[in-house]
Amino acid sequence: MDLETEVAGLRFKNPVLTASGTFGYGREAAELYDLALLGGVMVKGVSREPWPGNAPTRIARAPGGMLNAIGLQNPGLDHFLAVDLPFLRQYDTQVIVNVVGHDEEGFLAVVRGVDGQEGVAAIELNISCPNVADGLLFSQDPVLAGRLVAKVRQGTSLPLIVKISPNVTDPVALGAACAAAGADALSAINTLLGMAIDVERRRPVIANTTGGLSGPAVKPVGLRIVYDLARSLSIPVIGMGGIESGRDALEYIMAGARAVAVGTAVFRDPLAPPRIIAELEREMENAGFTSVDEAWAAANPKAKGAVS
Repeated sequence: MDLETEVAGLRFKNPVLTASGTFGYGREAAELYDLALLGGVMVKGVSREPWPGNAPTRIARAPGGMLNAIGLQNPGLDHFLAVDLPFLRQYDTQVIVNVVGHDEEGFLAVVRGVDGQEGVAAIELNISCPNVADGLLFSQDPVLAGRLVAKVRQGTSLPLIVKISPNVTDPVALGAACAAAGADALSAINTLLGMAIDVERRRPVIANTTGGLSGPAVKPVGLRIVYDLARSLSIPVIGMGGIESGRDALEYIMAGARAVAVGTAVFRDPLAPPRIIAELEREMENAGFTSVDEAWAAANPKAKGAVS
């Protein structure tokens, strides 16, 4: 079985990555298995300065998943370069740095900081961050998103992946704007905006009122958006959202994803990523595929670049 795949010029030994925000910087998982088993690691978001995140309560259960409003808490760029990146260099896997910022300059500072660093394979731009300057989210405005991507594109030679929000009317329009501005690939989806109410306390469970819904409940939305992006755009897509098994991963690949990322599943099963790699190989064999390339676009024959 040939599990190798390519995204934005990067070769991955297998298509299973870890999603940003749920895997930290890999230290905890490395105590359980060799990170070299993974196709790649998308690290927790890195900001220019240390980011404290939101006040508790920041996590809540939800039907078929969980809500979180961690608030992009992280120790900042300097700590990542001095502590986390040297740790990750030990492992033969592709390291993708998720970049966050309050504004364009915040994003650019991190991008410039990681550009050219040994062990950094690509950048994942998290555009679902507040744009303090005008009170909007980059992910809700294709013009703002395109402008940010264009500036980041000028600031790095690394492959540039843009993370797409599902909380928009037209994710394809957002993806098209990012592609036109220089994105090499897209990752989809980020979390869905949701909330929960504490009946006894008569207030929202999450201190921030709303949080991001992730887990199995979002998988149908993720599949639909990946399918639409792959069908409409020529740049590759990394699929994520509710992947808990090898069969889930295969569904995303068949819908047009060149690779997938496992997120919330690791909270319930820390061994989920290597397990899903093994399950994916069996599922592909059972389906009659001999490679990821064969499985790609099998359920989405209109995917850009697919052979009809």
